[in-house]
Amino acid sequence: MTEFENPTVHWEGAADPAAPLVVLLHGRGSDEREISSLVAHLAKGPAYAAVRAPIVEGGGYAWFANRGIGRPVAESLDETMRWFRTWLDDVAPPTRPVVLVGFSGGAAFAGGLLLSDPERYAGTALLYGTLPFDAGVATTADHLAHCRVFVAHGDDDMVIPRELLDRTWAYVRNESGATATTVRHPGGHAIAPEALDRLVEWFAATLVA
Repeated sequence: MTEFENPTVHWEGAADPAAPLVVLLHGRGSDEREISSLVAHLAKGPAYAAVRAPIVEGGGYAWFANRGIGRPVAESLDETMRWFRTWLDDVAPPTRPVVLVGFSGGAAFAGGLLLSDPERYAGTALLYGTLPFDAGVATTADHLAHCRVFVAHGDDDMVIPRELLDRTWAYVRNESGATATTVRHPGGHAIAPEALDRLVEWFAATLVA
């Protein structure tokens, strides 16, 4: 079992421990400061926690070891999800609403967290990434029934394999049973204005659902 240090977290927004908690999960090779730029576009009122991934990689950090782009090593994903849940349970008891927002590798990690415990999260946004298929978490029919899930993809994304993007899109919209909001647009592996607008709308609706 790998021993990880306590998470480095960049906090913004409400200090009230009862306020909804929004956890921002950065992409592979990035860090918590980059993803925290989303806070300026999202609703005031929640607490925002941008968490640094635990694995040092290049000039940034990663959420899990890969066996290929978008394909987590199951044992690594299990370890880092356990590490994350230890932190989350300390800052957010089950009565506190938690929304996950993940970009790229952070989307895969958010997807793993959601699939491993669908009832834990008030909403999950998967931005320009794939669910962690074949990595030890369930992707069976109706597994995400009643879960609020947002997915944004760029049609010209050259980072995440198209097969994984399409599989994620189909599963969330059809098999999963989720209450899904999805947006695809021309463009690559970056948050486009039209996707951000839809995310803001979904986010506001999720907080009052």
